[in-house]
Amino acid sequence: MYLLVIEDDVIMGDMLGMYLAEEGYEVKQAVNGQDGLRLAGHFQPDVILLDLMLPDRDGMDLCVEIRKDSDVPIMIVSMKTEVSERVQALKAGADDYLCKPFSLHELTARVFALIRRAQGRTLQKGTGGETAEKSGAEGNQIKPVQLDIDRRLLIVRGQQVETTFSEFEIMRLFLEHPGKVYSREDLINAIRGFDSFVTDRAIDVHIVNLRKKVEQNPRSPRCIKTVWGVGYKYINDFD
Repeated sequence: MYLLVIEDDVIMGDMLGMYLAEEGYEVKQAVNGQDGLRLAGHFQPDVILLDLMLPDRDGMDLCVEIRKDSDVPIMIVSMKTEVSERVQALKAGADDYLCKPFSLHELTARVFALIRRAQGRTLQKGTGGETAEKSGAEGNQIKPVQLDIDRRLLIVRGQQVETTFSEFEIMRLFLEHPGKVYSREDLINAIRGFDSFVTDRAIDVHIVNLRKKVEQNPRSPRCIKTVWGVGYKYINDFD
């Protein structure tokens, strides 16, 4: 597995590189945003560890730029501990946020979980490229939302839509079980799988972003419905 560490603190970067290499990962390091962006395109990492405070550009902006071209899981590693920073990172496309100082054991557990979710879970494909929803009584109708597992894309009414890692996993869960009500805790467990930083607010941010990508009118959602006092559910909308 390949990891890219974008960290301007050389000592911190070397420490992460050595530790993760001992865990069996091949690690590349960048000390600024420009080199990080270049390596992200050529190295094709399985996970990116990204510091927010870089010498040449804002790490949040770099996260947005990487996300435009790739759905690689991005973990923010930062001294900034404010909830607002974490929420902003999720909106920028990050999949996890780890505050410094941190346990290296926790770091590797989170990295492993991100890789496992990105590569270790697949859906059984049907024939003719159908990936997410099984046909039945509705088999002759075109599904408004489908998943392209190989490219990790949403197909929304025939259009390809890029998602973050966590957004894709939430939609995968919704499409596998349309109509099932998921609490925020259910969704946290589904996209993380272990105790890491993620909150009810983080789930709400993901849902808002997904509605913008899926719904014809995000302010009046017909697919991703709120179940007040419980959580969310997905229903098929064939209109």
